[in-house]
Amino acid sequence: MPYRKFEEYNIPVTDEVKSKYQSIIEDLGEDAAREGLLKTPERAAKAMQFLTQGYHQDAAQILKSAMFKESYNEMVIVKDIEVYSLCEHHILPFFGKAHIAYIPNGHIVGLSKIPRVVDVFARRLQVQERLTEQILDCINDTLKPQGVAVVIEASHMCMMMRGVQKQNSVTTTSGFRGQFEKQETRNEFLKLISEKLS
Repeated sequence: MPYRKFEEYNIPVTDEVKSKYQSIIEDLGEDAAREGLLKTPERAAKAMQFLTQGYHQDAAQILKSAMFKESYNEMVIVKDIEVYSLCEHHILPFFGKAHIAYIPNGHIVGLSKIPRVVDVFARRLQVQERLTEQILDCINDTLKPQGVAVVIEASHMCMMMRGVQKQNSVTTTSGFRGQFEKQETRNEFLKLISEKLS
C-alpha cells in the first residue's frame, strides 16, 4: 500500500497563498515550473498555515479544559519548552526555550497545557517580547494564580542569516506577575531554571 499523509488545510486559502508563492518564486528569477520547485508553492502555502495556526486557537480555553481544584500552593515550573515562531519583521524563524512557573491559588492545570499555550501564541507572526507577554497574561488571567513567571531564550534567524549575521546571539525576555515580582521568589525561579537535574 503506498504511503499517504493526511493533512487538513483550508483549500481556498491554500490556493490563494500558493499562487502568491509561485509569483514570488518567479519574481526572484527562478523557474517555478522546474521539477524541484513544481510543488513548492503548495508546500509553502500549507507550511505557512501550519506555522500560523495559533490565530485560530484559544489559549485560555486550553487552560480551562484542564483546571483542577487543588490546595497545593508552592511553585510549579515547566522548563525547557521548545519554542518555534516566525519573526513578523522578516517572516524568518526564531526558536529556543521557554521556562514557565506559577504559584497555584486554589487551582492547578494539567502540565501539558502549558506548552500548548506557548504553541498557540508562538504559531503566529511574532516578536519575542509580545510572545512573552501573551503567555504571561493568558496564564495569569485564566488561572488567577498567586504569581506567574515566563522566561524565553531564543535565537533569531533574522540576526543569524542576514543583517548583522551574529550566529551565536541569544535573546532573553522575561515577565513576572504577582509573587514573582518579589525578588526572593523571582531569584528562586531563576535559580531553578538554570540548574540541571542530576
